[in-house]
Amino acid sequence: MKFCSHCGASLVVKIPPGEDRERHVCDQCGTIHYQNPKIIAGCIPEWEDRILLCRRAIEPRLGLWTLPAGFMELGETLEQAATRETLEEACAEVDELQLYTVLSLPHVDQVHVFFRSRLIRPDFAPGVESLETALFHESEIPWEELAFSTVRKTLRDFFQDRRQGSFTVRVTHLPPATGAAKIRSTDTSRSGAGRNVAKT
Repeated sequence: MKFCSHCGASLVVKIPPGEDRERHVCDQCGTIHYQNPKIIAGCIPEWEDRILLCRRAIEPRLGLWTLPAGFMELGETLEQAATRETLEEACAEVDELQLYTVLSLPHVDQVHVFFRSRLIRPDFAPGVESLETALFHESEIPWEELAFSTVRKTLRDFFQDRRQGSFTVRVTHLPPATGAAKIRSTDTSRSGAGRNVAKT
């Protein structure tokens, strides 16, 4: 951020009076430009005992699998954002949303929020940001081809809770991936045999 969106003057980085950290400040009009974390909202769409995943058609993590999720828009509730993203990415309608995971990623200034949800009907197809959509049994989840650590964490917790017969809201934070824990975006081909699959 270089220029003030209010008056167009150059910004300086300093600690304003009464604050405890550096901000982008306009000395011309006095506006303090706050930068806050982005919120990503998504769903765990369930049909019977299977989960709907999308294979990404865009970067980052092109070709890898994810839960339908994306950036929250102005004027939306969390539930509306998660429902919209599911419709946009998987052409699927969900209901019965229940808050499940809240994952803070301070190293990228994001908070990811996922809701347990029910597919209204088993109708789905790739949206413009997806190459493929499919329903997966737990044993079929492509763990090594999941796009994001938040998705992996959410799914592992989900299946653990489902086996135990009790779900609880989980709030945690994830550190940046390092070494072997980093997601690889190579060798992303996967057969659709044995799954309900929709492709572009």
